[in-house]
Amino acid sequence: MFDHPAQAVMPERQLLDIQPERCAFILELIEEGWLRTSKCPEVNPATGEVEITERLRDSMREVLKGQVASWGRSVWVLPGTESRSTRSARRPDGITDIPIAFTQIRAQFDDHDPHAIIECKRIAGSSTDLCRLYVVEGIDRFKTGKYGGNHTTGFMAGYLLSGSPRSATCGINRYLDGRKRRGDRLGACWLRDEPWARSSVHRRPHSIVPIT
Repeated sequence: MFDHPAQAVMPERQLLDIQPERCAFILELIEEGWLRTSKCPEVNPATGEVEITERLRDSMREVLKGQVASWGRSVWVLPGTESRSTRSARRPDGITDIPIAFTQIRAQFDDHDPHAIIECKRIAGSSTDLCRLYVVEGIDRFKTGKYGGNHTTGFMAGYLLSGSPRSATCGINRYLDGRKRRGDRLGACWLRDEPWARSSVHRRPHSIVPIT
């Protein structure tokens, strides 16, 4: 016989800091995967977000195949999956786009959940609606702990439909400024000095540790 779910006590999840080396690798993997994805004739500004994400995931897996001697056998690019923001949640309350898992972290912490999450969104600096969705359905899912509640770092891939990375960043920051959220603004990335790479730090309601 099993205990009633209401009687079960779920332990707190171990806070996972995947360290700068792994963070830098994820950014590299996204970049290399996107270079392959962007060459697909089916991928263009009219392509749906889900279809682009599926192709990006496939491309990231192809990139890993060429890195058998280094990361290829220790990193898992997983399919999008339902997720629970807390262990006490009885039903999934989110769907992650591209989860990442590391064999070493799985062995060290006995954590079966993804160790990093990439949330994907279409973006254009000239579109107030897309900038809003990037924040509300992207950044805020990490900020509130809905995604990566026990992670110190979360990732987003912005599919640029028009304009430049700089204009997209300005559009997102303009939306945040309009809601008096200057502390959430995107700034220079601490790992990659590239126009497409941006970083931000966010306080979370249920943790003293912010998420980057």
